[in-house]
Amino acid sequence: MKKDAKILICYNSPASIFPIYNGKPQNGNAAAGVTTPNDLSETGFSKEIGLIEKSLLEKYSCVESLAVDGNIERTISQINNYSPDVIFNFVEAVEGISSYEYCIAGVFQLLGYNITGNIPSCLGNCLNKERTKNILSSHGIDTPDFITVKFSTKLIKENFNLRFPVILKLLNEDASIGISEFSVVDDFEKLNKQLSFLQKMYKQDVIIEEYIDGRELNVAILGDSVLPISEIEFKTLPDGLPKIVTYDGKWMADSVYYENTKPVCPAKLNQTLKKRIEETALRAYEVMGCRDYARVDMRLDKNNVPFVIEVNPNPDISTDSGFARAASASGLSYPDLLAKIAEFALIRKRNDTQVKAS
Repeated sequence: MKKDAKILICYNSPASIFPIYNGKPQNGNAAAGVTTPNDLSETGFSKEIGLIEKSLLEKYSCVESLAVDGNIERTISQINNYSPDVIFNFVEAVEGISSYEYCIAGVFQLLGYNITGNIPSCLGNCLNKERTKNILSSHGIDTPDFITVKFSTKLIKENFNLRFPVILKLLNEDASIGISEFSVVDDFEKLNKQLSFLQKMYKQDVIIEEYIDGRELNVAILGDSVLPISEIEFKTLPDGLPKIVTYDGKWMADSVYYENTKPVCPAKLNQTLKKRIEETALRAYEVMGCRDYARVDMRLDKNNVPFVIEVNPNPDISTDSGFARAASASGLSYPDLLAKIAEFALIRKRNDTQVKAS
């Protein structure tokens, strides 16, 4: 039987603000086997909205969706006209600007609506990789050593004290924007070349961290439960390419990385290591202030010590995402996954109503 609840699915209207998203020059795209653009990062998810609506309609009486863009007055009016019990918040950017993710979540809350997933402060903290790493380190959670290079500054070799190889990432982007096979470098000349490219192309700060050459694991957390752990397999990746998850690997169908960085879930881990990874993930989830659902990405060093690479609140949960795959491995169907996330927000709404009535 359907529950009597009005759900509004909010997601970002697809928009592009960078000429290149995968962190390499156009000739680099050709070298990596990308011959035609087939970017699934936003258009792919937009196509899933109908399926998400259908899945939620199996559980709830009324479900609608709204594409959020830069016209905030219109967005507010449309939300108020619908007056949902819960906003299912899939907004990851506004007009392509990732830093607006936490802002729009704040707008939803200021309007008085309960939202699924994480609160604005968590979204903002986790988007900034330096801030995330500082919070993790302050709580004794291992994360690779790093430095941050401001957009307007250059890197001085004499002041550089990280161990090569290192990996370069945009400080305030997610979805692997700007990450390519050129992101991992093993000397200062290559480092400066990639740094200059990123600064020129994306006009923002860059974080450089020591590269952990080991297994890559994704730990999906739902509520207070760790779902089956996924591992990204690199064994079919051609020699000479760094074993990382690139933008191409996530979003560019038919690219070398897309075809050769496949997740395996559940990962093959002994019980001792599995427990340590789960405990580390839950601790990272907790100290970053996550709720409802998040994904913690890790690398294992040569001693099998888990290093937290990133904490991803409100990660992609489309049908072919790693999170949905982990939920399925735990026995949770896709409609049940969506309903469970919606229920977290509905419970908060009921609790708020009771508090106001008392």
